[in-house]
Amino acid sequence: MVFFANRQDAGKKLAVKLEGLNNDDVVVVAIPRGGVVVAEPVAEKLKAPLDVVVPRKIGMPGNPELAVGALSPDGSIVLNHRLLWWYGLDEEELKPIIEKELGEIKRRMELYRQGRKPFDVRGKHAIIIDDGIATGYTMYAAVEFLKKQGAEEITAAVPVAPSDTAEELSKRVHRAVILHIPEVFYSVGQFYGNFDQLTDEEVVNILEKWK
Repeated sequence: MVFFANRQDAGKKLAVKLEGLNNDDVVVVAIPRGGVVVAEPVAEKLKAPLDVVVPRKIGMPGNPELAVGALSPDGSIVLNHRLLWWYGLDEEELKPIIEKELGEIKRRMELYRQGRKPFDVRGKHAIIIDDGIATGYTMYAAVEFLKKQGAEEITAAVPVAPSDTAEELSKRVHRAVILHIPEVFYSVGQFYGNFDQLTDEEVVNILEKWK
């Protein structure tokens, strides 16, 4: 069943839920690419700065679509140790993938920021937003990164997530705001009427408004 026409629609609905969190200490932090579109109406509603954090999925060797964890911009990793154990993998085998993804994080951060410095989240309430989460590991990596950057409070806000991920996410942040937790979950895209892939240019154009 479709719950959101598109990412902009999801962002507007999320903004309504988050409206009560508006204060001078709030900064909205989006996970590109899709999360930036969802985050834009939230930042507008809260009259808050909009920034990005770029975690990257760590895919299974030989099966990159299967996430065994995620990587944050400072090189920290969050791993699904249960999955690694199940497939008989260790962290050493992931090093080539991690190095590749670190390069992609650097490329995207430079492109999206266009020379702008990261927003200082020390002592701030960071609202971190994506267009939805499945396993949750990229969100977990982003959350851990913001904690290390000194965010005083973290709210994770997404339009949709499966129940097990929603439960785990709520343990890792001060507040989890999830609009829809379905009984049956196959992918984030199944809950959107339009879930087209975004380009880097579209992300840059949105972020340009918050110079």
